[in-house]
Amino acid sequence: MTAPDDVTGHLLGPILERGAPGHASEGAVALRRWTRPGRRGARVREEVTYADLAHRVEATATALAADGLAPGDRALFSVRPRPAGVVLAFGVVRAGGTIVFVDPGSTPELFTARVGTAGPSLATTESLLYAVSRGPLRRLARSRGLLLPDYASLPLRHVHAGPWLPGVPRGSRAARRLAAGPVDHAALPSLDPDREALTVFTSGTTAQPKAVVHTAGSLLAGCDLLRDVFALAPGDVVHTDQMLLGVPALLAGATWSVPADPPGRDIATFARQLDRAAGTYLVPADVTALLDAVEAGTVPPRGPRVALVGGAPVTRALLERATRVLPGTRWVAVYGMTEILPVAVVEAREKLAYAGDGDLVGAPLPGTVARLDPVEGEGPEDGQDAPGGPGHDIVVGELVLSGPSLMAGYLHDLDAPARGLGARAAEHRTGDLARVDDTGRLVLVGRTRDMIIRGTTNIYPGLYEPRVAALDGVGEALLVGVPQVDGDERVALVVTAGTGDPATGDPRPDGATGRGPRSDGGSAVRLDPHHPLVDRVRAALPGVLDHDALPDVVLHADRVPLAGRSRKPDRAALSRAAAPFVHAEPTAVGRDTHGARA
Repeated sequence: MTAPDDVTGHLLGPILERGAPGHASEGAVALRRWTRPGRRGARVREEVTYADLAHRVEATATALAADGLAPGDRALFSVRPRPAGVVLAFGVVRAGGTIVFVDPGSTPELFTARVGTAGPSLATTESLLYAVSRGPLRRLARSRGLLLPDYASLPLRHVHAGPWLPGVPRGSRAARRLAAGPVDHAALPSLDPDREALTVFTSGTTAQPKAVVHTAGSLLAGCDLLRDVFALAPGDVVHTDQMLLGVPALLAGATWSVPADPPGRDIATFARQLDRAAGTYLVPADVTALLDAVEAGTVPPRGPRVALVGGAPVTRALLERATRVLPGTRWVAVYGMTEILPVAVVEAREKLAYAGDGDLVGAPLPGTVARLDPVEGEGPEDGQDAPGGPGHDIVVGELVLSGPSLMAGYLHDLDAPARGLGARAAEHRTGDLARVDDTGRLVLVGRTRDMIIRGTTNIYPGLYEPRVAALDGVGEALLVGVPQVDGDERVALVVTAGTGDPATGDPRPDGATGRGPRSDGGSAVRLDPHHPLVDRVRAALPGVLDHDALPDVVLHADRVPLAGRSRKPDRAALSRAAAPFVHAEPTAVGRDTHGARA
């Protein structure tokens, strides 16, 4: 345990110190916010110095504490990472509270379950979310497929970021007024690195939502590692919409440049603002869009000094193209997960030079400890050679990680038997199958779990397949990822018809129950996007799946192929069979294409 008020070990300690009177960074620009492009292009809308940032954070914390926010309290957080959002998030943490990220785009049932699990006492929300979650704008949002929770009805204290809009609850405090108030250091708690600071819901069901909890100390450890990867220094500019990289910039005394829109929404404007930037963070899909824009002549061929790429597998093909199109940028692939980030990084040139099997992700970063645990059923089948070929003994196991940036634990574990009193996590089982090469670098070879990564969203098939399988006429349902050249995945939903379903015309096979995979019989699986069941399933999906889990294509299969000694569904075979149906870009659910065979 660290001592309470260990300023140097707390995420906010180094940042607030830079704003102190007499510090060299006091008058330097900490935050820069851009407008959307107009007739004269995008321009700087707001700049906040380190001194201003420190005052606003501690003034916000003072006001929140006076309103009853106590150390250990939790605050729902739904504000974009603009200066006001950064100040508000830091203010909650400075007051001893925990920021709780809950996706408003999840189903209402899941949102309610997650709020109930977190047990917040405060909701910090953008004014616009209040406005579109009730009244006429709610109907408009619903017509466009966005079903938002009614934030204003949450029985909590409220703070809104942005101007007052219809729908903001009566009594809500304006974030800008909190930040403009006085600072009372005596009313603020000590900076304790071991205190919980961030909770992020990653998956789970309505019965048991799953959330990762980090302390202020573990967040600092992870941000310090990222700062060192970029070799950031005072005066550098980091252009990103992600706190993942914005906070390390502040720790280094650099300027966090915040775009008006993320790269996925306006890659051209984002790319123009990368010129002369020290660094940025991109997911593989963003890299593809950036390179497309450069090659099309939409933006000049000038990138940042360093581009960190992560959030999904980073392929050799993507890095080869990136280094060819923007050779002046240092491309770095990062491997990690919400539970512990970052774990490892690998330079593009190193990954491109790697000629072995698997996905090279690099050596564990300083302080990160990696272990491989045996996984049942992952050894070679009878009569087959080990992964390295005849005569080789390459150890493959589940990657288990620990280190200073490890999470405190999962929320449901930390809150048992009572809130915040559960045992802290000592390590994290990643579910990734890996090996270690002769130089100590990690090489990923697969996953023990069937998680799909599309964009920045983790999709866990096991959460959603039972819902689809329960639909009338459906026998089996599997969600599979279809890898793309840029490392992203598309999502295919493969269904079989229930036994004797009159609507689909499928007869009842002899001895079949309609539930559970049938024997392969040695034949290739047939996929059909035009089967009568497909339209029925597609129409029902918005009511049973979270918006972010909706598939790119829905396909009917004559059966589910099986593999391995355990005769589990062969997701790899289904992925290969579904590939011809899946477009390179995300499409409308179930868009018609023509069939193929595995």
